[in-house]
Amino acid sequence: MAEEKAARIIRTPFGQLADGTGIEAFRLTNARGFAVRLLTYGATIQAIEAPDRHGHFADLVMGYAGLEDYVEKPQYFGTIVGRYGNRIAGGRFTLDGTAYRLAVNNGPNALHGGLKGFDKAVWTVLEASDGAEAVLRLAYVSADGEEGYPGRLAATVTYRVGAENALTIDYRATTDRPTVLNLTNHAYFNLGGEGAGDVLGHVAQIEADGFTPVDEHLIPTGEIRPVADTPFDFRTPKRIGAEIRDARDPQILFGRGYDHNFVLNDRQPGVATLAARVTDPASGRVLDVLTDQPGVQFYTANFLTGTRAGKSGRLYRQGDGFCLETQHFPDSPNQPHFPSTVLRPGETFRSTTIFRFGVEG
Repeated sequence: MAEEKAARIIRTPFGQLADGTGIEAFRLTNARGFAVRLLTYGATIQAIEAPDRHGHFADLVMGYAGLEDYVEKPQYFGTIVGRYGNRIAGGRFTLDGTAYRLAVNNGPNALHGGLKGFDKAVWTVLEASDGAEAVLRLAYVSADGEEGYPGRLAATVTYRVGAENALTIDYRATTDRPTVLNLTNHAYFNLGGEGAGDVLGHVAQIEADGFTPVDEHLIPTGEIRPVADTPFDFRTPKRIGAEIRDARDPQILFGRGYDHNFVLNDRQPGVATLAARVTDPASGRVLDVLTDQPGVQFYTANFLTGTRAGKSGRLYRQGDGFCLETQHFPDSPNQPHFPSTVLRPGETFRSTTIFRFGVEG
């Protein structure tokens, strides 16, 4: 008798784009029933199914049921964002003495790669395998000059599910000209279940003594500010909603809540360590986020307006999910004292992020 695989991958169609390009879905599962569904459109996490303290499974990420909504109502739900995740001020930067103008799509700024970033790309399947773990490796080549960025960038994103109830994401990228790069995944989580209501009762802890305050356009001022005595102090567990409406802090007003980069403590290159933990007291579900990146963007879905329905058929509103986008800092190409995001020919960008699910209570 053939040995039972510890993890499996199932490949199915997920519709066609207007030009006839077929999109595929891949379901990665382990022997415990933990499952992740991924799309070749945007290298998107379309679903993550994990149990609560009673063993009941729910889908824990926001998103759409069909391809048409991902195309026509983009909200970065679960997508890979790039070439530069987060914001670049004024859609411009200078590298090695050359000025570059980017596509502007967020007021005066460039956001998440521009008008057609990596979230709207069709990624090529390089590997889809199972056994000890289920593996999906996707690739995208960004042309020199795409959305204004220099260099031909070859990127791969590898998703892995093994025996543990965790999703590991490995990023790789190379370039033929000096460029800037900031890759992340933009999954919106709700540990109570997608469409279950707001996450203000979730309890968050972020391993950061500082954050990067922003101006009214959500561009970092360049300061790294201590979180102590601010609504941004999540060094010990705190309800997400405890201070999210504290209008005494202009940073909360600028972000309409939390939409800020936290400067993670004790980072080591190439070593993914704990960045944040979020717990849902009602279900007992716990999410640990581990990364080797220097920052994480904590975003509480402040710009969802209740005008778009998700997979459950329920409208998504402000505060119905949270994001923990592992990253370099926003606007780093214009902030020379922030960690560099420059990638040069002959170098390989490497990064790992792990979303690990558990229960307590």
